[in-house]
Parts: sequence; C-alpha cells; structure tokens
Amino acid sequence: MAEAAAPEAGTGEALCCTSVIEAPLSQAEAAKLARVLDALADPVRLRLLSLVAAQKEICSCDLEAPLAKSQPTVSHHTKVLAEAGLIVGEKRGRWMWWRVEPKRLAAIRAALGG
Repeated sequence: MAEAAAPEAGTGEALCCTSVIEAPLSQAEAAKLARVLDALADPVRLRLLSLVAAQKEICSCDLEAPLAKSQPTVSHHTKVLAEAGLIVGEKRGRWMWWRVEPKRLAAIRAALGG
C-alpha cells in the first residue's frame, strides 16, 4: 500500500498525496494534486518557478526582465505559485524575495511517481 505524504510544516495537512502509480487517488487527493498542477500549467509560471529554483532566492524585481512581464503580472504569478505551496516569499522593504519550497516539490515529484 502506498504511503501518504508527510504533513506540511505548521498546517497538519499532507504535502500532496499518494503516488498516482502506486494506488488510485482519492477524490480529495486528486483535487489537491490538480490544484498544484494547474498552477504549473501556465508557461509563465513554469518559467518563473525555474528562475526561482535556479537561485537560492530571488527578488521579484529581478523576475520582470527575464519574463518580459510587468511587476503586477509577476506579482500575480508568484501569488499563484505561493498559494500552491511551490514557492515561499519574504517581504524586504518594497520587494518580495522568493525561494522554492523543496519539500513541496519533492512531494509533487513523488506523487507523479518520480
């Protein structure tokens, strides 16, 4: 039988779900995984995640040029990724500094059988 993912720090909620290749997902697990995959289904967000992952942490101000997007658009996309638990941010002065959430990415990878 497949093991459930470990609880997310501070929430008591599992990071994701069982592996899709080890056992059928429950409806709740499928919905949870679909929300995360939906966040990754946008090319701008996927590229944004890649840019953040390439750095230990990165300022929102440094995401505008490589994405060729305005600050409000970058802010929207970082919010979606943060709500999915894929990145975490810290406000410093006027800007947000972002870093990936490695445990969350590992849980998603495991859920997909990787």
